[in-house]
Amino acid sequence: MRLRRCALAACLIFLPVLWLSTWILAPAESTWLELTDAGTGRRIASQLLSDGQRVVLTWKNSLFDLPVTEVFVAGKGILTLTEITFADPMGREAPRVRPKDVDDLYQTGGPFKAEGLSRPVSRVTFRIGEIGHPVIRVGSHVIHLAGEVGFGGAVLLTARPASLYERTVGGFFAGETHSMNGQAADHS
Repeated sequence: MRLRRCALAACLIFLPVLWLSTWILAPAESTWLELTDAGTGRRIASQLLSDGQRVVLTWKNSLFDLPVTEVFVAGKGILTLTEITFADPMGREAPRVRPKDVDDLYQTGGPFKAEGLSRPVSRVTFRIGEIGHPVIRVGSHVIHLAGEVGFGGAVLLTARPASLYERTVGGFFAGETHSMNGQAADHS
């Protein structure tokens, strides 16, 4: 009986100390990224991002037939769009433009590269067409959005401050990325 009491007392002391230490050691500034099938609510992927970690979206612009790369950087619970490139189809370097000119260039076409943007994003819906082939890269994970929801589907990206659970325990289980058929997504 005395052994049980000692074991119980040790657990009651050890567990709060363990919880407190993980709370103190967990990175305070981190972002929880989640991709969800907007039609069904199925979670496609979720991942804990540290401040400064990059998320890269690539797709093909259907109006101008140009490959597009958008670079987001995680920080303080949001993603910030920092760079956009509409690539030159001939492989030449895209002309550099000022961040304030980006909105007009999205509509008028032609290759360009804009760096130094600072556009916060916490929620965005990607509608999947038959031409764009959008792909999101987060670290070693590669998520083909059209393969996840199909033509006409939509993927909801949300970024928010990570909860204590996500920063401590959840980060260990969230890095796995799932594809439509339940097999691991491409990690190339």
